[in-house]
Amino acid sequence: MSDDILYDKQHIDFLEDIWGDGFLSPGGADEVGRVLTGVDVAGKHVLDIGSGSGACAVLLARDYGAAKVTGIDVEDPVCDAARARVAREVLSDKVEIVKVSPGPFPFGDGTFDLVFSKDSIIHIPDKAALTADAFRVLRPGGRFAVSDWLISHDEAPSPEMADYIREEGLDFAMASPSAYAKAMQAAGFTDVELVNRNPWYSGVAREELAWLTGAERGRLSERHGQAFIDHQIAIWSKLVGVLESAEHCPHHIRGRKPV
Repeated sequence: MSDDILYDKQHIDFLEDIWGDGFLSPGGADEVGRVLTGVDVAGKHVLDIGSGSGACAVLLARDYGAAKVTGIDVEDPVCDAARARVAREVLSDKVEIVKVSPGPFPFGDGTFDLVFSKDSIIHIPDKAALTADAFRVLRPGGRFAVSDWLISHDEAPSPEMADYIREEGLDFAMASPSAYAKAMQAAGFTDVELVNRNPWYSGVAREELAWLTGAERGRLSERHGQAFIDHQIAIWSKLVGVLESAEHCPHHIRGRKPV
């Protein structure tokens, strides 16, 4: 396996251990529901950007009634895990997982009714290009509803934030809420809405760190390796710090393509 793989099986297994089966970011099915506040999914064709190990794509089809979900990701391990999940759920007629290369979406104009993503577009540096391409592939009246991990300002990261990003080692490319708002408006979206989830995740991350360092630590070290868990504890310790300073501010971002 290439050293360039960010989400190998070990990382997938650990993240699912802490965040729930099939989820590679926090909040599980409840947070997916909050991202989709005010968005009608039933009968729609959905693009799931960064579909990971497939829990969100399955939820969109099984629980929200999407007619079709096209999940895209850039690495084989997560695509393989997602396809296996879709097959177990007997949803292959509704959910397709496509491995893509970084860059513009390989879909025609006006293909989708909804562009969705759960905390994965942090890996895409050019938010203006991302939002413009999302606008392109949406049908008139289509919706954009994503969550992403943001930085609170447009300046260079603080030493604490830079240290956290370096510890993660996941090629994070954080934009600010103001940069996102400008990108959404420049792309042509209306009804742009940004919802700061820092107050929620600050508390959740503290609970996650307590879980990692508490009674479960022995089991986690046995399953994932002591050095790996020690590294995750170091990451979470820095994560809690930048959340508590509010420099790290996860957001929900929603908009509409005009009819």
